Amino acid sequence: MPAPQRTTIEFAIRGPITRADLAGLCDRLCRLLASSGATVVLCDVSNVVEVDAVTVDALARLQLAARRQGCVVRLLHVSPPLRELLTFMGLAGVISERPNPEDGAASRTAETIDPC
Repeated sequence: MPAPQRTTIEFAIRGPITRADLAGLCDRLCRLLASSGATVVLCDVSNVVEVDAVTVDALARLQLAARRQGCVVRLLHVSPPLRELLTFMGLAGVISERPNPEDGAASRTAETIDPC
């Protein structure tokens, strides 16, 4: 019996991200996961303009929401300041970057999520 295929979806977050945006971001991700059946979420953070503790909190919450649905979040296009802050806050191993640009995903759905 062949192993089940991993399905990947991709979405982008644009910012700045505020505390008021956190619940909405998680809700949007959960709806996207429920409709896609994905097991991997590639989160493009190239347009996150302000990197702060709220940004890291949002990414940690997205990872937790995805894990509750049996998925994992991998970050794409992480800026050096965001990478440094993730490391400083001890979350570099929890919120990881996509290890290989050629993922070989079974399918992709793209969605851009504005924090508003």
